[in-house]
Amino acid sequence: MTSPSHLTGAPAARTRAALAAALETVRRNIATFGDAYPDDTTHADRYRLRPASGPFPEGGNRGWTTSFWVGMQWLAWEATGDEIFRDAAVRHAADFARRVRDGEDLDTHDLGFLYSLASVTASRLAPARTERDAAAAAALLAADHLMRRFLEPAGVIQAWGDLTDPQQAGRTIIDSLMNMPLLTWASARTGQEYFAEAVRRHTTQLRQNILRPDDSTFHTFYWDTVTGAAVRGATEQGAFDDSCWARGQAWGIYGFAINHRATGDPLLLDAAWRCAEYFVAHLPADGVPFWDLVYTDGSEAPRDSSAAAIAACGFLELARVDPDPRRAARARAAAEKLVTDLIAGYTPAEPAASDALLRHSVYDLPKRVGVDEGTLWGDYFYLEALVRLTTPDWETYW
Repeated sequence: MTSPSHLTGAPAARTRAALAAALETVRRNIATFGDAYPDDTTHADRYRLRPASGPFPEGGNRGWTTSFWVGMQWLAWEATGDEIFRDAAVRHAADFARRVRDGEDLDTHDLGFLYSLASVTASRLAPARTERDAAAAAALLAADHLMRRFLEPAGVIQAWGDLTDPQQAGRTIIDSLMNMPLLTWASARTGQEYFAEAVRRHTTQLRQNILRPDDSTFHTFYWDTVTGAAVRGATEQGAFDDSCWARGQAWGIYGFAINHRATGDPLLLDAAWRCAEYFVAHLPADGVPFWDLVYTDGSEAPRDSSAAAIAACGFLELARVDPDPRRAARARAAAEKLVTDLIAGYTPAEPAASDALLRHSVYDLPKRVGVDEGTLWGDYFYLEALVRLTTPDWETYW
């Protein structure tokens, strides 16, 4: 079920103007980077080529964020019909097919982020049948790789790195909710129930363990690899183990909502709303969260605009999937306010002032990476929110 746009008058005009500015930046970045990949974050508001690392050249397709660049191209294509965006996305889709065939940098649960945007979307939107088929084949390979990370005793997909690394054994993170759509798609595509069963088991475990009784979330959680017993929650990028990392809470809103859509489990819809209510209750006066929700007005801690963009998309998903029209309307209003606040205070004064669509995000503050910069995922979800607000029948990539 889609929700009609409620934006009228000045708010609608602001949203359309913000979309036009964002599309101008995407167009300029395609000219700058060609078929290469920008880095995870800006440096002083400018993206650089992804640095060379090991066998990967400068601008190479490695890491977990490259598909957000491709996702922006698909969004821009759908918003404009301009083939410069579609053609760039198709070329990148071919590169993602190569990456999975060659087994390059696949030791991560973020194959869901990577291949939902770059390949599943291409399997639907690429112009040629051969391109769509190649993208679908790549996405299925990625789904098979992702299932190798399934820890049967616990029923979870393990997060990062080599599965033989004892430091990572039995660990998952809240971001993983956004990786489940690849498995949902693979189940629908192949008819293989084990993909869908993995989604049901994984999301149930996160609902029961990574979501706390007070409706905040752990960033990361560990299970015993032999017995499958829940062990402990912790953080990797939040302020403290018992604080609430803002981006993680936003992943909870969107991730539980899309997995409710996939599974029909009403408890996942409830989990999405619990994350949403906590998120909104801990926003500062200007409506954009600090990087960890432990911080409040008066703090000098950095903001994370990317968390607001993700949450906006999550609220828009809730507006689609919640059968209660009053709650759906409330979710829609929350998304519109988040986007309005982002436009007002977190976008470049003019497109040429930054390579980022959205400024003042945080990647990993404890490691001092990408603090107060633009991020590829912040840009992607901000653009997705703008497209969703201006195109009520937009078909999700997740």
